[in-house]
Amino acid sequence: MTTTADEPDEGMKAKRGFVARSLDFARELWQVLIRPSSVFGLGVLVLAGFMAGVIFWGGFNTALELTNTEKFCTGCHEMKDNVFAELKSTIHFANRSGVRATCPDCHVPHNWTDKIARKMQASKEVWGKLFGTIDTREKFQDHRLELAAHEWARFKSNDSLECRNCHSADSMDITKQSPRASVAHQRFLFTKEKTCIDCHKGIAHHLPDMRGVPGWQ
Repeated sequence: MTTTADEPDEGMKAKRGFVARSLDFARELWQVLIRPSSVFGLGVLVLAGFMAGVIFWGGFNTALELTNTEKFCTGCHEMKDNVFAELKSTIHFANRSGVRATCPDCHVPHNWTDKIARKMQASKEVWGKLFGTIDTREKFQDHRLELAAHEWARFKSNDSLECRNCHSADSMDITKQSPRASVAHQRFLFTKEKTCIDCHKGIAHHLPDMRGVPGWQ
């Protein structure tokens, strides 16, 4: 089979033609979108746009809140069989007051903008699920320190915001705390020298191997 020097030129012409047609289509579509309607009045279009926005926003927030539940968080066995099983043995799950902290209470910011940023950050965890990064207990244990370090860093950077949604330093009655807790809170928390996560790592889940973690003894 022989080729001619014209064949590469023909291929380039075909590509350029496709690009030109695509640009023409995009221009025509844009013109249609910005052209004033000759059928519907401005009020109808504004109302339709408003209703479409309400439906979209309602659907978006509904989907967002569905992913913000303990049921959703424990839907995969990686979470259900590891960290959620550990949570059940702690005071955050069962206590005399009957107030229970769920997964999103501690791991999803309540502020809307911070919540969206956290959701975007967490989207990469889908890849971990697809590729089986921690799909066995052994793999989870191998990655436990890395996973915990990410959350500790997040809590440190936002001054343990999720902790403070329930635990307010201003509302603490240190006279009802143990002597050790009372002294520590007055020395470190009230002075803002440290934040909650500095002293309360492992409060809801088992700790990884802490050798080499700064400040841990």
